[in-house]
Amino acid sequence: MRRSSTVRASRKLVAVGLGTLLVGLATGGPATSEDVPLPLGDADLVETRTVTELAPGVSLTHISRGTEPAREKDYQTTRRGPWQVRVLTIDPAVAVGSLRATYGPDLAPTEKTSELAAYSGAMAAVNASFFTFSGSSNYPGDPVGLGLYDGQLLSEPSTGTAEVSLLVDSRTNQVSMPGKLSWRERVVNKRTGNGLKVEMLGHPPVVPAECAKKNNPTKCRQSGDVVRLPAQFSANTPSGKGVEVVLGRNGCVIRREKERGTTLKPVQTSIQATGKQTKRLMTITRMHNNKRKACLRSSMRLRDSTGARIPTGPWMYGVNGRFTLTRAGQVAVPRGETSLFQRHPRTFVGRTSAGQIRIVTIDGRQATSVGAGLRETAAVALALDMADSINLDGGGSTTMVVNGAVANRPSGSSEREVGDALIWSPTPWARRR
Repeated sequence: MRRSSTVRASRKLVAVGLGTLLVGLATGGPATSEDVPLPLGDADLVETRTVTELAPGVSLTHISRGTEPAREKDYQTTRRGPWQVRVLTIDPAVAVGSLRATYGPDLAPTEKTSELAAYSGAMAAVNASFFTFSGSSNYPGDPVGLGLYDGQLLSEPSTGTAEVSLLVDSRTNQVSMPGKLSWRERVVNKRTGNGLKVEMLGHPPVVPAECAKKNNPTKCRQSGDVVRLPAQFSANTPSGKGVEVVLGRNGCVIRREKERGTTLKPVQTSIQATGKQTKRLMTITRMHNNKRKACLRSSMRLRDSTGARIPTGPWMYGVNGRFTLTRAGQVAVPRGETSLFQRHPRTFVGRTSAGQIRIVTIDGRQATSVGAGLRETAAVALALDMADSINLDGGGSTTMVVNGAVANRPSGSSEREVGDALIWSPTPWARRR
């Protein structure tokens, strides 16, 4: 079902500053997100909205604001736009399906959002986390921050002050935005209780300069890294100086090597160490009396800013973003002058005051849509009644896929490959397994 409307924003609208919601129409009465023109550019711009019902409780709204094509030199400053905005709305009380994050066959490579949607059988998908991206990396899809999929933490929260997180409970399709998370993990020998702190997930460990010169990695006394690398991250582990221990499904040691780099089977996990941590890892994974294999368990804790533990059952998913846009109905994004704060294509997600989930893209860096700064994006989120929202990866990554087709117009010459995606599947979580 489709319906469309065209409105010219009245000059009688209350004029407010950037980052503040246009609070209502001059005629009085509460304004809904369907009534309030987007707070982008001049008040007299023509705004057209087309709403398509994708399924009960799931709809796509295409908002076109402004009609005059923009010149490239004016993208950052124009008040005439234009802007192309797409809003995927999911009502968990009505919709049948599941919201979750996905990364394809494994996390380390990158794939197009359209490929991730097809791989997962998704009705709709958008790009999600900030990711490594570098063409020189063997693991370009590695999230730069939180990556939680099917309850498995494959990438730890970053220490950066700007990182925020989106958590999804796919059983109920409820989302939360707890801000910055913290993480701690140890691998512990089940028999002896001796353990070792894991410092990173899914990243190649750093080899200290002194260690790179030694033939026996366990003789180095400089501090190095301990990294856990499940097969879900990558079947091929980072190679180089250091030690590597491969664990089976039950956490028991399958093999130990004094050099890093191997191929994992789907149920296996690698623990790699460099520097002086190599000796400790080899010690806690030794066979008992040359007869019994060592078996390790993980004591992983993921917590929010209050110290409360984040549940990590197989129904939980989490992706990373940069900056909270709105919190409790107020603009929360700080002011800034760096490129990240300027107009770019945007992908963001949040929930309305009534509990609906909204996933939004704003095209940018094009004559047909100039993009939005972070505070402009926050203002749009409020106009769409997104009381709580965060900014996901944007720029050339911004892509929305609906029913197998790219619904927006990504910047650049082609659709960019990304690390992971946030998807809506028509299959409920419980039935998916």
